[in-house]
Amino acid sequence: MEKATKDHAALAEAFIKKDEEHVNWHDGALWWIRQKRDLASKQIPEWEDLRETASQIKNHVLSNLHDYLLEFEANLTKNGITVHWAADAEEHNRIVYSILKAKEIREMIKSKSMLTEECHLNEYLAERGIDVINSDLGEYIQQLDNEPPSHIVLPCIHKRKEEIGEIFHEHLGTEKGVSDPTTLTRFARRHLRNAFITRRAALTGVNFAVAETGEYVVCTNEGNADMGAHLSDVQIASMGLEKIIPKKKHLGVFLRLLARSATGQPITIYSSHFRKPRPGQEMHLILVDMGRTRQLGRPDFRNSLKCIKCGACMNTCPVYRKSGGLSYHNTITGPIGAILAPNLDMKRHADLPFASTLCGSCSNVCPVKIDIHDQLYQWRQVIVREGYAANTKVLGMKAMAWTLSSPDSYTRLGRAGRWVLNNIPFAVNNKLNPWYRQRDMPEGPKESFAEWYAKNQSETGSEKV
Repeated sequence: MEKATKDHAALAEAFIKKDEEHVNWHDGALWWIRQKRDLASKQIPEWEDLRETASQIKNHVLSNLHDYLLEFEANLTKNGITVHWAADAEEHNRIVYSILKAKEIREMIKSKSMLTEECHLNEYLAERGIDVINSDLGEYIQQLDNEPPSHIVLPCIHKRKEEIGEIFHEHLGTEKGVSDPTTLTRFARRHLRNAFITRRAALTGVNFAVAETGEYVVCTNEGNADMGAHLSDVQIASMGLEKIIPKKKHLGVFLRLLARSATGQPITIYSSHFRKPRPGQEMHLILVDMGRTRQLGRPDFRNSLKCIKCGACMNTCPVYRKSGGLSYHNTITGPIGAILAPNLDMKRHADLPFASTLCGSCSNVCPVKIDIHDQLYQWRQVIVREGYAANTKVLGMKAMAWTLSSPDSYTRLGRAGRWVLNNIPFAVNNKLNPWYRQRDMPEGPKESFAEWYAKNQSETGSEKV
């Protein structure tokens, strides 16, 4: 994987400086969704029981993943679905291409699939002469603008309606200045309908896969996955290994959690079950590892595989809300992305675990109780230990450790720091001080706490009143 040209801090700074009003709008829009999540969760008295149940089901699956995958494969085959296994993105993309090539298909429609975004499938197929259209409206907008999704549920949440209107005018020929969401949505629907009708192949992601029955469930609000799957001659599903649940009865637990956590809805508009191909249709399911078994083997990070991709951690994260999803230079953004990305390429994504306040809000809203902020802290330690942390950070921490471990040094440097702040503040209030760029430096106190405490003690050791 190529090295990121800029780290999160630089990309976030560019996002913030571009338009402060837009940043505040982005922050407010995501916080509004977080508030909807809170209201929806409070309407269910057993909400915390559902979270605990879902977490334990996922724990059980991760501890028995081998057996459930084999059971799922056997039932898929029994249902007439062709099963493929892919170790990485290259193998996954080759499999998709071979399926399309065998049927001489040059065009495909695709519903939302973050896994295929991870694999860069669209680009791979385009290089081989196959055109892919993303049918999810948000992803379609991002595709037209040649950008990746910035959010796993709300792919173009960073764009305002006026920006989308300009994109549609440039690429689809809508009237200039039109930004009404209903008008733009209707235009996109008319444009996409022809693709649904004429394209012989459709690809979907997978939200949940039931080992017991060999079926998989796809959750959407637009019905685009259903349109593609039901009108196609060849239906392909791309699935990460971790999407397994043991039995069909467990679906109710996750479906009650997913939409409420994602958007504050009681349930997604469409929760579609796919079990077997209709007469004359081919169905293929690709089980993809792509670093998941490596994450499973990391005791401190295996719980991240419980993720059901609801995006709740992004909606609540103060860093994500202010910096935008594209600043994470990874397909899966936000707090959950920051603990998944270093597993794939620690060097390239060494900055992401540090893009957090460790406030714990992400863990508090996670519907499957992933200890996200704890894992971010654990990744920081691993990255420093492996030598991937920035030199300035490493040296700064070593200097701080030396200072705090020596009372004499701490006292002398503290006295010097107070003098600088009070007498020559320009020495620290300048662009060379990263802290000063975003914050006001404090006024230096006249004395340290230790000096104040010593001065206010009586000869007997008790404090003066």
